[in-house]
This record gives sequence, C-alpha cells and structure tokens, in this order.
Amino acid sequence: MSLERKTTIGKAISAPLSTMALALTVANLGVIPFSSSVYSMINQYLVPLAVPMLLYDSDIRRVIRDTGTLLLAFGVGAIATVVGTLVSFPILPMTSLGDDGWRVACALAARHIGGAINFVAVAETLQISGTVVSAAIAADNVVVALYFAFLFAISNADQVDGPSSDSGTSDALELDASGSEVEYSEDSISLSSLGIALSVASGLVTTGRILTNSVLPLGTSALPLTSVLTVAAATIFPKFFVNIRAAGSALGILCIQMFFAASGAAGSISLVMQKAPSLFAFSALQIGVHFGVLMSVGRGIFRIPSKELYLASNANVGGPTTAAAMAKAKDWKSLVLPALLVGILGYASATAIALALGPILVRLPLIGEKS
Repeated sequence: MSLERKTTIGKAISAPLSTMALALTVANLGVIPFSSSVYSMINQYLVPLAVPMLLYDSDIRRVIRDTGTLLLAFGVGAIATVVGTLVSFPILPMTSLGDDGWRVACALAARHIGGAINFVAVAETLQISGTVVSAAIAADNVVVALYFAFLFAISNADQVDGPSSDSGTSDALELDASGSEVEYSEDSISLSSLGIALSVASGLVTTGRILTNSVLPLGTSALPLTSVLTVAAATIFPKFFVNIRAAGSALGILCIQMFFAASGAAGSISLVMQKAPSLFAFSALQIGVHFGVLMSVGRGIFRIPSKELYLASNANVGGPTTAAAMAKAKDWKSLVLPALLVGILGYASATAIALALGPILVRLPLIGEKS
C-alpha cells in the first residue's frame, strides 16, 4: 500500500499486484512456503469477512437516487462484459488451465463488472486453484493498467463540469487521484466503529452460512448469499451502516490485501509464466469487446455522453475507488459521487451475475484452442 502511494511503479501496478509480486518473490526464493495453514486461514475466515465490510455503503435506494444517467451507463457496461465473456471464451477457452478455464472466465467477468472483490468472491466460490488465481490476477492487472491508461488518454480533460461544490466523495471517503488508494479521516474511524464493523460482518457471514447450508447443496460457498444479506441490510438500515462504512472499508481492504499476499505466496513463478499468456489474451479480448459494445450501445442507442461511458467502464473494471478517482482527476466534479455509488453497485451485483454465466460457458461450443 505504501508503494502504491509513494512510488511511480506502485501507482502503475496498484497495491494488490505489488503485494502479490512481493509474496510471489519471497515464496520462490524459499523465504516463505508455497502452502501454509496461514493462507488457508486467510481464505477461510478473512476473505468472507471482507466481502460484507466492503458492502456497507451499498444502499440501493441511494444508488438509484444519486447516480442519474451514469447508472444506465454502468448497466450497459455490465451487459457489455457479459457479452465480452460469451464472445471471448469460445475463441480463447484457456484449455491449458483444464477445468479451471471456465471458472477463471467467470471470475474475470466478475472483476470486469464490479472490481477485484468480485473476482475474489467467485474464485473462492468456484474453488479455483491458488496458482491459477495468482496467474489470473497478475495477467489481468497488467491488462487493466493498460486499459485505464487508454481510458485516461481518450477522455477529454477539457470537458469539465460547471462550477459546483465538490461533494463527490462520501462523508468518510477521500480518493487519491492516482488510483485505488483510500484514506480515511481520523474522526471517521474509532475503536468502537472498528469493533462494530467487524461484529456486524461476523454476524452476516454466520447468517449467510446458516442459510446457505439450509437451502443449498452442501459445500456451496456462502459468499453470494452473504453479499445479498449485506446489501439488503444496508438498504433497510442506511443510518446504521453509514456510521461504520469507513471502518468496514478500511478493515475490508486490509483483509483483501492479505488475500493477495496469500495468493502470491501460493504461486510458482514458472507455473504463473506458463499460464499467464492465455490469461492475458482472454482478459484483453474480454475488455476489448466490453468497450466496443459499451460505446456502440451507449452512444448509438442511448446517447449517453462519452465521459459517462468512460467512467462507467472504469467502475465496471476497477470498482468504485478507481472510478471516483478518475472523475476527480478529470475535474468531473458532479460525477465523483455517482461514480463511487455505481461502483458499489458493482460490488453488490457482479458475483451473482458472473456465477450465473458458469452453466452457459460450459455448454458453449469452442472454436478456438483444441481441447
């Protein structure tokens, strides 16, 4: 996280990929092991806690009320990612990954609808192997970094908003214009709010597991149902969750960083390099189709302004913090809060959408690599 804030290369590759790269390096040097009960503990306990904590701000009524046409642009972008996945998988089915090919396609679809947290949720739900997760995250982060550079390059920085108060960030959130770094003011996080945020997440995860075990087949991941419960709770009790969203986001980000560390440590560099080329190609094609469909439908049919389409795409692929950071960097002041809110909607919805793609992908005829 310090590399992302203070160094040029860290800003370029982001804190998650920096963490993964460091863990991958020390593991392959023999400093830490490729497998450990510590990594299992992170995946089993901390990742499920991170998911609800990152969703504390997902009041659906607020998203609909405050996002305007950006919500439509975001929806078109989500559909464009689904189309991109359905087009890309038959052409590049990633047969070198074996049965993990369609699973990774689903996880990358989740990433490109709502951001990295959804990749984590789908990877955990579909039980993708640690080495494949490491390779997929590494390859996709390179593609995403290049794509963000492309979005910034084609955006018209002169197309600024009129004079308005910069009320774009939430009360507890400040966004670094360089990317996904999130900071919180001292008065927005307290020992009490941290404790409550963690306790509420524990309760939601436990309830999600109980309900999942009651109504779904044994062994089904509880993360999707936990996400639904969190979104419902945040929508029904917004005044309660607004007081713990900053603490929840801070703890959630730390837990997700630990996931990236464990994923990096579980990866052999030789295996990652072996699997990365097909993953890189799939991710690039998927995002390319996403952009083409988004711009064609968004501009050609709905006449949505280009800057809102670029911002919606950023929210799809990167999540709320990168989208709001782009709006601030481009001086689109009135779009900062909507960008943050539609990104949170992506957090809340992408996992379910991507998991629904799985049964479709396994039935698609493959026209690319020989299986």
